[in-house]
Formats: sequence, structure tokens, C-alpha cells
Amino acid sequence: MPQDPAPFTRHVRVHRDRGCTVLALRGEIDIAAAQEIIPYLDRATDRPGARVVIDLSGVDFFDCSGLRLLYRARGRLLERGGELRLVCTHPLTLRVLKVTGLARLLPPQPTLQAALAQPRAASGSG
Repeated sequence: MPQDPAPFTRHVRVHRDRGCTVLALRGEIDIAAAQEIIPYLDRATDRPGARVVIDLSGVDFFDCSGLRLLYRARGRLLERGGELRLVCTHPLTLRVLKVTGLARLLPPQPTLQAALAQPRAASGSG
């Protein structure tokens, strides 16, 4: 059953592509933005076996609230047998992901197309 795209909000747009739910985040991802994003994130990660891509290519600023969103999504998907893929190229965000070890668990891809082309199970289940 096709899912209608969610309306644009200031910090997130949700759409479907190649069987994955894509959450395209944008702007400054801080505590206020995280509160706006959580309901969309929870909806996307609620189904057993869900395949989710979080696209950070439109993000200008990413703090610990953003990290909590990624850990939340990963945990929810692992509990339900799903997959999480990540898109990120911003140097400062990549540095945060590497320093925290999250880049090892969710290897960031340079583009949405690259994330969507990943084989199944390459989703941070390790």
C-alpha cells in the first residue's frame, strides 16, 4: 500500500523511495527540532521490518539531540527487525558521528542514491 508523503515541516520531510521510508532532515537539528521530528521518526520506525533512511544532507547544525534521534531510530528498528541507513556529508556532523562511534554502527553514505542502493542488512545491526 503506497504511503502518502508527509507534509513538509520546518525540519523534516518524509517520503517513500525503493521500499524505504526516507526522513530528510534539514536546518539546525537541536532540541527544538528533535521534538518536531520525533513523531515522524517513531511512525517510520514502528513497523516490523521497516527500512528507513535518515538523510542529513540538508542539515546545517547537528548536536547531541540529533545523535539521540539516530540512536532512537536505530534501537527501535533493531527491536523490530528493521534497517536504518544514513546519508551524511557535512564535515562537522561526520566528525561527531565518528567521535561518538555511531559512524561505525551506521556507516554514512554520501548520497541518498548510495544509501538506497545498499544491500539489505547493511543497516547498523552490528
